[in-house]
Amino acid sequence: MQSESGRLVGETSSREESMKSTEPVNILVVDDMPEKIMAIEATLGELGQNIVKATSGREALRCLLKDDFAVILLDVNMPEMDGFETAALIRERRRSEHTPIIFVTAFNDEVQMAKGYSLGAVDFISTPLDPDVLRTKVGVFVELFQKTETIRQQAAHRVQLAREQAARQVAEKAMRRSAMLAEASRLLSRSLDFDATLTSLYRTMVPALADGCQLVLYDTNMELWFSHVQHEEPSTTRATTSSHARIEQVDPKLAATVRDAVKSGHAQAIDPEAVSNAPDLGPRKKWSSAIVAPLIARDTSLGAIVCCLLGSRRQFEPADLALIENLASRAATALDNAQLFQTIREGERRKDEFLAMLGHELRNPLAAITNAGELTRLLDPQDASFNESLEIIRQQASLMKRLVDDLLDVSRITSGRVQLQKEPVDAAEIVKRVAESNDVLFSSRGHKLHMNVPGKGLLLEADPYRLEQILSNLLVNSAKYTDPNGEIWFSAAREEDSVVFRVRDSGIGIGPDLLPNVFDLFAQANRSLHRAEGGLGIGLTIVRGLTELHGGRVWVTSEGFGRGAEFVVALPAAAQPANVPHVELLGGPVAPALRRRVLVVEDQPALAHVTVALLRKLGHEVRAASDGPEALLAVREYSPEVVLLDIGLPGMDGYEVARCLRTEFGDAAPVLVAMTGYSQHEVNRHARRAEFDHHLVKPADISVLKELLMQAK
Repeated sequence: MQSESGRLVGETSSREESMKSTEPVNILVVDDMPEKIMAIEATLGELGQNIVKATSGREALRCLLKDDFAVILLDVNMPEMDGFETAALIRERRRSEHTPIIFVTAFNDEVQMAKGYSLGAVDFISTPLDPDVLRTKVGVFVELFQKTETIRQQAAHRVQLAREQAARQVAEKAMRRSAMLAEASRLLSRSLDFDATLTSLYRTMVPALADGCQLVLYDTNMELWFSHVQHEEPSTTRATTSSHARIEQVDPKLAATVRDAVKSGHAQAIDPEAVSNAPDLGPRKKWSSAIVAPLIARDTSLGAIVCCLLGSRRQFEPADLALIENLASRAATALDNAQLFQTIREGERRKDEFLAMLGHELRNPLAAITNAGELTRLLDPQDASFNESLEIIRQQASLMKRLVDDLLDVSRITSGRVQLQKEPVDAAEIVKRVAESNDVLFSSRGHKLHMNVPGKGLLLEADPYRLEQILSNLLVNSAKYTDPNGEIWFSAAREEDSVVFRVRDSGIGIGPDLLPNVFDLFAQANRSLHRAEGGLGIGLTIVRGLTELHGGRVWVTSEGFGRGAEFVVALPAAAQPANVPHVELLGGPVAPALRRRVLVVEDQPALAHVTVALLRKLGHEVRAASDGPEALLAVREYSPEVVLLDIGLPGMDGYEVARCLRTEFGDAAPVLVAMTGYSQHEVNRHARRAEFDHHLVKPADISVLKELLMQAK
């Protein structure tokens, strides 16, 4: 600071010295006689000033329009416009109203002098002129003009200097703010860990801009909670903790202020008393000033940061608000990135756990099938264990099919590729059907199912297959997490404009940490590979996806561990009663099957062999073909009534074979049944194509296949 002051003093001194040696000033001589002007010019030559000559009053006025003059020597007696008239006009002009005027006259009577002084004259000089008197009087006004000009210039320089200093201070503050923002950006972006980001945020704010700060974040229900701001770097040796976890709910007064700031999108000053309950701001501290700055990233509000100052006279200035608002915006982006990273990392972790669980869940039935198959080779068909082994194979194969179907369903739901086939559905029939289909599960675990079945006529527009899937998944989920001999309540009722299905259990309940994410993909309360519940943790994700596709919503409540849980599905009720088609349960009584000629077209030898053997055991006449050309030849020679045609044949696929058969045989073509191993989605996508009469997904349900063969033309 001393060197800066010395430099400024030196600049001022040099400027003042330069102003002492100013350029010559202007002296205006006005007279209609050129010889008198020349005499005056010669007399004043010793003063070294700039003599400007005018031979009339009008010419003098023109000169005054262009330049400033230290003094005017004005002849009184001039034609057209005399000296007094000229002086009056000079005084009317702002630029020359204070310019000294010395009248030059040969007549020195009191009347003229009085008139001259009334017009602003400073003196009278009589002719003939006394050179010394003329130089002395003019020199006084020249010196006065020079001093006045020097003072004016000094004042102007000082004003300019003050402006430069103020501008320099502003620039320095701007540079400091820019440096602070750059450093804050570096600190906030150096880590994707939420705790480390919070620590950087605190170090940026305190003590550079505030004496204390408190983070306020929204939870998933858009409620505001105080969250801890780390003062120190989080330990690198420990696992990432949730320092941004909720520690205390924000009181209504501060919450309202925060919401106002978030709505406006700008930092706002608030009453310091409003932060008295903030954990990180110390309830005993007397804050003199407080502001709240919103944390907004990607047009989404994360919450806000509250900053406070101590000291009775300290207040946040407008520049501070702008800077904190800028920092809050950068902090919001950093926090949002950290949350996204944690979400991705958590998703990767859950995916890895899911893949491990998938291997576990698929290997269990696979091992049972493998061992049971080996056992049947060693047993006599008359042995009771032989049929038990076959039943184990059937049950475990059914379980594997259900697991694969769930995987395909969740993939289609999350990618938006599910098409609903809605129709009027009676809620009572659905409830009964779902309960009956899961009766074996409840019996095996000793569960008591309490049902509240609505009366007839409780209608809704829904896909009956998908609605059964929703409710069945909820029942299976409750059974999984309810101890043996527990209780499950299953009901449906009309509530306002919705049909509401409720599944409540007396099971293990849901903890508060899992409750908000229970419908997320791969979420399970217990992820250990040896847990007894089984499943892939995707059933509830399917429930949510299918419910939302129906235009409904699903939610869960639980009072905590050991206190059970209740899942609720609300779907729009049908506006008008309608005739509900009655759907027979699969597996019910079926009329004796007719003997059919069947052609099985399958390129997998093992599957073809088993399918042919099964159909023959059911009493049908069966032949097999392994590819498209062989299938066309077999149809011509064998004339089957039904063709079970694999879609994924080598070379000539199933659709091309079907088109050839339609072209060749027309209405006389056999019943064409597409057998695909891809997914139900592929079946739905091709269902309207005219090549096939029916589409089935491998492995086809035997009861469905029986009914199809019975109904074939």
